Amino acid sequence: MSNNVAIKVENLSKAYQLGQIGTGTISRDLERWYARMRGKEDPFLRIGESNNQNTRSKSDVVWSLKDINFEIEQGDAVGIIGRNGAGKSTLLKILSKVTAPTTGKISGKGRIASLLEVGTGFHPELSGRENIFLNGAILGMRKREIQRKLEEIVDFAGIERYLDTPVKRYSSGMYVRLAFAVAAHLESEILIVDEVLAVGDAEFQKKCLGKMGEVSKGEGRTVLFVSHNMDAVATLTDKSIYLKNGKLESYLDTETVIQSYLQTDVNEVGVYIKEPKADRPSITRAQVVTSELNGFHMNGKDLLIDIDINMPEIIEGMAISLQISNPKELPIIYTYIFDTDTKILRKAGINRVRCTIPNCKLYADKYYLVLHLAESKGRTKFEEIHRVCEFEVIMPNKIIEWGWQKNVCVYTEDFVWANL
Repeated sequence: MSNNVAIKVENLSKAYQLGQIGTGTISRDLERWYARMRGKEDPFLRIGESNNQNTRSKSDVVWSLKDINFEIEQGDAVGIIGRNGAGKSTLLKILSKVTAPTTGKISGKGRIASLLEVGTGFHPELSGRENIFLNGAILGMRKREIQRKLEEIVDFAGIERYLDTPVKRYSSGMYVRLAFAVAAHLESEILIVDEVLAVGDAEFQKKCLGKMGEVSKGEGRTVLFVSHNMDAVATLTDKSIYLKNGKLESYLDTETVIQSYLQTDVNEVGVYIKEPKADRPSITRAQVVTSELNGFHMNGKDLLIDIDINMPEIIEGMAISLQISNPKELPIIYTYIFDTDTKILRKAGINRVRCTIPNCKLYADKYYLVLHLAESKGRTKFEEIHRVCEFEVIMPNKIIEWGWQKNVCVYTEDFVWANL
């Protein structure tokens, strides 16, 4: 390995068993054990599948990562991007030695400080002060080194009043503030940060991004940063790794990788498709037509939602309702339309309807649709569909200046409904 290379990953793969622990039968478990004792490959890994969450599995083994190769040089700030389930967190856990790879190997230089989830490595019964010293000891630092950094860590985390309180009484925000402060300030050569910063408020996120930039560019330490916030990735990193279904799609400069990520086939996300029902009205297709490709919507631009409704026969007084919910399934936007006056469902067969949300302003997050199809003001429900057509809102600026969306449902009739 070159003197300038901080992390080298060679033919790295990680397989997981779906369903229950074990292979399902004692004979298959014994076959795997016998292969392992002889130093042979697991016989059931050969039929494992790539990690595509949108398809039904034909095998009980899935490759969370498959044949990953890359090198990261010392002092590089590298983003790791990809959709949920792409293998980002699995990769970080292997690099942090939380879990072992199935095949392949990694090599690196220097101590690694990881922040993979809120309070990683913290003991809930110990105080904040004690956990700082515990984390430092785990990283191989001497007590004197930790004492030298203690005041700086406490000041950055902003929890001086609770420093000697057990961390089990901390809020999730306090937890992550202290955890990040410890990981960023203790003298490790490699800093690995998963998307835990979403727990902090907007001010703390900006503070963290500034610190990570300082750690990488000012101190020459290596930073690996996983985030769904493309603005944060673009601000902090010069290079990025794009993972898709457990495979390495690209490892180039960040701007190129983000463009590739945003322009991936639009049909992969934001679409719901179902066979029509012969005996009653049904929603056969729904799609969120976002301002950007691949299910990304730029905050403040028009958002279009297309819905295909199959009507075996015309029914008077049909109603369509549309709700946009956040990942916690809390309603954010709600609207509906009655067919009594508009005659929007005007023919037997497939009717395509479009709802336009002008200048749609939502905070940076993921969102889903909830759709209802009913008759006579909801007395007869024909269709009720939850958590479909995922899309993500992104901000136009590279500086995070927004807080999180309040959990408030907004009812409005100002949306534009029309036939297509």
